[in-house]
Amino acid sequence: MAKASKETMSQRMARELDALREQSQLRSLETTAGINLISNDYLGLATNPLLKQALAEAASQTELTGSTGSRLLSGNSRAWEEVEADFAAFAGTEAALYFSSGYAANVGLLSSLLKPGDIVFSDAANHASLIDGIRLSRATKVIYPHADLQSLENELRKHAGSPGARVIVTESVFSMEGDIISLDALLGIANQCGAELVIDEAHATGVCGPQGRGVVAEWGAERDVLAIVHTCGKALASAGGFVCGSKTLRDYLVNHARTFIFSTAAPPYLARQIQAALALALKAEQERTHLREIASALRDALTAAGHNCGASASHIVPVILGSNELALHVASALQREGFAVRAIRPPTVPRGTARIRISLTAKISFEDVHRLAAAIDAACKSARSAAPAGAVHA
Repeated sequence: MAKASKETMSQRMARELDALREQSQLRSLETTAGINLISNDYLGLATNPLLKQALAEAASQTELTGSTGSRLLSGNSRAWEEVEADFAAFAGTEAALYFSSGYAANVGLLSSLLKPGDIVFSDAANHASLIDGIRLSRATKVIYPHADLQSLENELRKHAGSPGARVIVTESVFSMEGDIISLDALLGIANQCGAELVIDEAHATGVCGPQGRGVVAEWGAERDVLAIVHTCGKALASAGGFVCGSKTLRDYLVNHARTFIFSTAAPPYLARQIQAALALALKAEQERTHLREIASALRDALTAAGHNCGASASHIVPVILGSNELALHVASALQREGFAVRAIRPPTVPRGTARIRISLTAKISFEDVHRLAAAIDAACKSARSAAPAGAVHA
């Protein structure tokens, strides 16, 4: 009997891609065209001439275009130490440490801080970077239903006798839902149950709280949490992320966080760009007010037409459609109308909750918002009228 040939890696990859294609889950890279509703440039700083000028001046004045090594070797500079001090002041913490990305910040923080024997309580809607950091830590993980604080409290009490640390990990503004945590209630539960908090402010940085300093700052809880993560690649139109907390936490990460220790430092001119972006963001009250107003107007228009925007309370407004097919149909229709959108499908979101995720920025006008709401409504109606019964659902 002839021996069956073994599947090659290329064949396996092709088979798995075919399976994604059949499930309407295949992703591809595309350029953005039209009114941009998928951007994280919440304050519009990516096109701000003052930020461009600051970057150009920093690049022309620096002796090095590359850092030449990790921060622990040749890559440290006064520029990075200064921007870390500035960011600690922004976050309201003792210290801050810069990482090359928000992803690296979360992975480095959680994989070094948590140990086997600790228990981490993670919101089911947390970002992949938080999930991966928890996995690498080998701590015991408990995933509680999204934003279900009663379930979280029950789990904390169930593990009250644990000898290790107990740490709650959550985003402040959730990237796919656009909802905002009830931080006051969360702090109360943590205090009652003897747990510590790690808060990822990625989608709140520059947008939420006093001067855009985040949800934690809005509640005056900067010194009540173990760590706050702020990113620079969204509202600050730069790159990287900061873990903010005590000086002890910073020193610990310098010595234990592998994504910091073994990464080449970013060039010093980027530190100056972040400083300039931070200064602009602190003064961007008009942009923050506009964001709140257009987000409210969009939610009102969509819900009035019967569409599901979930629990959105921020500048991120999902339109939850259900099936992958409907989400793809609506996305295509909106693109034809001049809106840059993408269909968000499983596994990024739970099965049966495919959606259009609308990410508003200060560049979007009220006219854009009203035209968008009308286009979404029209696309959904056309899909349902054209599809066989049961083929498309919301």
